[in-house]
Amino acid sequence: MPRGAPRRMKIGLFSREKNLNPDIRQESGEVDLSVVVPVYNEVESLKPLYHRLQEVLDKMDRSYEVLLVDDGSNDGSLEKMKSIHAENNRFKIIQFRRNFGQTAAIAAGFRFARGKVVVTMDADLQNDPQDIPSILEKMEEGYDVVSGWRKNRHDKFLTRTLPSMYANWLISQLTGVHLHDYGCTLKAYTRDVVKNIDLYGEMHRYIPALASWLGVSVAEVPVTHHSRKYGRSKYGLSRLVRVLLDIIALKFLLSYSTRPIQVFGLVGLVSGGLGFFISLYLTVERLFFGKPLANRPLLLLGVLLIFVGLQFISMGLLGEMTVRTYHEAQNKPIYFVKRIID
Repeated sequence: MPRGAPRRMKIGLFSREKNLNPDIRQESGEVDLSVVVPVYNEVESLKPLYHRLQEVLDKMDRSYEVLLVDDGSNDGSLEKMKSIHAENNRFKIIQFRRNFGQTAAIAAGFRFARGKVVVTMDADLQNDPQDIPSILEKMEEGYDVVSGWRKNRHDKFLTRTLPSMYANWLISQLTGVHLHDYGCTLKAYTRDVVKNIDLYGEMHRYIPALASWLGVSVAEVPVTHHSRKYGRSKYGLSRLVRVLLDIIALKFLLSYSTRPIQVFGLVGLVSGGLGFFISLYLTVERLFFGKPLANRPLLLLGVLLIFVGLQFISMGLLGEMTVRTYHEAQNKPIYFVKRIID
C-alpha cells in the first residue's frame, strides 16, 4: 500500500476509511488496561462517569486509556467528550459518522484498544466503575473473559428482567457457556480474545459464547447495578424478536459454521427420507392393491417432502463451498493455538 494511502477498517457490517485526527490517533506501544465505553446520547451522564472512572483508574497501579466511542450522538455528547479529552488526554474519542449500534461501537473500541486487558461498560452509569478492580482480580486467576452479573437488577421486571432471565438460560443451554447475565455490558477480556473476534449485527451480548469457540476460560462475578438516573433506555420489547433471531444465529455459528452440511443435510435427509417412504407406500398400494392416487393428499405431501429434502441438501453443499471460500480467501484459521511447547 502506498505511503499516505488511507487504511480501511471494518466496523459491524461496513468497511470505511479510517479518518485519523488528534482525537482518535493510535499511539505506539501498549497499556495495561483499555476501557471501552459506547456512547449514544448520554450527555448528562458523561461528566459523572468521567469523574468516577478517573477516581477508580488512578488508584490502580496500571497504565490505562479510556475509549469513548461516539455512536452518532446528536444531543451534545460529542462536545462533552471533547471537554473531557481536553482535561485528560487518556480519555480518547472515536467518533462515528452516524449511529451504527452498540455492537459496532464495541467492535471499534476493540479495534483501537492498546490494552493487555480490555473492559467494556455502559455510559449511563448503571454499571459502576468501582466494580472494575474486582473484575480484574478475578481475571488474574487465569481467566480470559470475566463477565459481570447484575445480581440485584434495578430494571422493570416484566419487560426487562424476566425476558433477560429466559434468554440467559436459553443461551447457556445452547452454547454450554453458563452465565447468569449475558446482557451486562461490564465485562473484561484479554487482548487475544478481542483481537480474534469479529462482531456483526447485535452480537456484542454474546461475546463470551462467541469466544468459547477459541477455547477460552470464562468466569462471572456479581456487580452493582444502579437504577437509571440519566437519559432513557435504548431498548424495548421489540428487542425480544432480535434476541431470539440472534440466538439462532449464535447456535449456528458456534456449532455448524465450518460444517453447514451437517445441519442442512440432516434436515434434507429426514425430509427426503419421509417423502420417499410415503411415495413407496403409495406405489405399493397402487400397484398391488389397485387403489387410486388422484384424490390422495398424501401423494402431494410425499412429493413435497422429497423436493424440500433436495433443497436442503443443495443448501448444505452451497454452504460448504461458501465456508471454504471464506476461510481460504481470508486465510482465516479454523483453529487457534494457545501455546507451543518445544
